[in-house]
Amino acid sequence: MSPHAPRRIACLQPSATVILDAIGELHRVVACTRYCADVVPAAARGSRLILADSWTANAEEIIASHPDLVIAAVPYQVRAVSEILKSGARFLGLAPKMLSDIYTDIATIAGAVGSSERGTQVIDAMQLRIEQVRARTARAPKPRVFCEEWGKPIIASQRWVAELVEAAGGEFLCVPGQQVPVENIERLDPEIIIAAWCGAADRVPLEKLIATRGWQRTSAAQHSRVFCIRDEFLNTPAPTLLHGLEALAFALHPDLCPHTKGIRRITDVPSSTVSNSLL
Repeated sequence: MSPHAPRRIACLQPSATVILDAIGELHRVVACTRYCADVVPAAARGSRLILADSWTANAEEIIASHPDLVIAAVPYQVRAVSEILKSGARFLGLAPKMLSDIYTDIATIAGAVGSSERGTQVIDAMQLRIEQVRARTARAPKPRVFCEEWGKPIIASQRWVAELVEAAGGEFLCVPGQQVPVENIERLDPEIIIAAWCGAADRVPLEKLIATRGWQRTSAAQHSRVFCIRDEFLNTPAPTLLHGLEALAFALHPDLCPHTKGIRRITDVPSSTVSNSLL
């Protein structure tokens, strides 16, 4: 190990913890968030400190873990960035938007800890799996897919999810990462609706979602092709996305791709609206 590589890393973002685990360097993580532990259960073991995340960072907590590197997402709150900088530790900020950015993040983190070769292997494995799924679905019809990362307001999933939908053999509707008026979805008439809400794990209330928004007449609802995919499988920009890809492939082409973990299908399309308070 290089004497200059960081030995004590504080991860304020689950994707960083996933990447360090994937390259075999989880032992360097001395502190992480509870969301990191949700995605990488091994991170909850031992004496690691649990910190606030990239959006609610706390300088005193970070200092208490004595890190020589802090890895976080570039957050929406300036205050959180200030707290990270106040800790005095080196700071690596991640802000991926597409798959190529995620590969760069993997290479950057792997290089920082002296494990560039392993980082390349992880990237190659991700790319290979994505291309295998793309090849499997290439000749199939491409259903119209609406995928959302937040429900109130409705926000379309990120660009890397749009790329995964395309690889899984679908057409991604709407602008990735942008707010979408509820009436637009009925007009676009998606054949498949995917809900992967940040922080909701697999608990999105699909039946109430369709009823409250008046989407019962969409092709997706009419054919019960409304799904919840676990939050971390689509919203963690790391190798975890391969689980999301497998789930998407099953949702889009169940005749070509096997059922996998982390996906749940609507069981009953409601015929009447319910109170907005239920969502």
